[in-house]
Amino acid sequence: MMKKIASTAGILLFLSGIAAQPAWAQQGQWDALNQQLLDLYRNGKYEEGIPIAKEALKVAETTFGATHFNAATSLNNLAEMYRLTGRPAEAIPLYQRALKVAESTMGPEGGLVAAALNNLGELHRVRGEYGIAEPYYRRAIQIREKTLGAEHPDLAQSLNNLALLYAAQNKFAEAEPLYQRALAIYRKAYGEQHQLVAAAMSNLAETYRGQEKYSQAEPMYLKAIETSEKLLGPQHPTLAMNRNNLALLYTAQKKPKEAERNFQQAMAIQEKAYGPSSMALGTTLMNLATFYQDQKRYADAEPLWRRVLQIAERVYGEQDPHLAGPLENLSEVYRNMGKTQEAEQAAERARQLAARR
Repeated sequence: MMKKIASTAGILLFLSGIAAQPAWAQQGQWDALNQQLLDLYRNGKYEEGIPIAKEALKVAETTFGATHFNAATSLNNLAEMYRLTGRPAEAIPLYQRALKVAESTMGPEGGLVAAALNNLGELHRVRGEYGIAEPYYRRAIQIREKTLGAEHPDLAQSLNNLALLYAAQNKFAEAEPLYQRALAIYRKAYGEQHQLVAAAMSNLAETYRGQEKYSQAEPMYLKAIETSEKLLGPQHPTLAMNRNNLALLYTAQKKPKEAERNFQQAMAIQEKAYGPSSMALGTTLMNLATFYQDQKRYADAEPLWRRVLQIAERVYGEQDPHLAGPLENLSEVYRNMGKTQEAEQAAERARQLAARR
């Protein structure tokens, strides 16, 4: 049986358009679309952002040309919307096109080049493709440190994201100094009451949790939640991330009531923001399902594992090895509920898919 307790934490880049110098009437339309898209992004309304991003890309390519910097910006932004709504297959080619156009228009060390590299790294990291993600992050860090300096917030973002990659592989010793450096940069740039500071604190708290330094982790989580609620409101998707991770801490501390409450709060926020079948909801679903399973609350765990499986099937396809984990857990739940036939069917499908690895 494979059980996976996952955490989700990240700082995501979004480029609002800053146009060059053309004076066409469409320039104002493109700027307005980008501002509208940026507002939707900041409020976590990613699904609503997709048609706006598509329109901005159409305007950019029609007005400035498909190989213009503005087109690269719009390609990147549409890819971000797809990534954030759990549609990686649609995001990848757009990121790659954005990177190619940015390199041709700005050179290999341009700001949009670093942004596209960072975002490609994020997409592959979230998909568990760590070996693909790491070189993208490292190149983005190299570009940003060289062109922006050692204390620029964009550099902190890439440091943070590389740390996320290491944390996902339980390489906490490598992740911790990267998080600490990112947090120091953000604090110097923005002060304590800023969302990037809160996010970096949450991520560092995750590293402490991974090392079982619970007394260091909990106050950082709580401070991150307090700051995020103050700045973003209690229903922002960032709060879901923070509450999911705090719930994992309480699970490790054997505080089931506190853990369940925070998992459920996280899930409610995500369902409202993304819909009931979004990839963005999958991590919290999986964590709450595992929590119920460990508590022997199999009737509560079953529908959650089925939802996890449905999301994985949509994102990866019905024959992808990623489905083996949810199927193994679902098989165990069925077995403990006395549903022998369903348990064996799920287990056999898991074995077949695992053999594809």
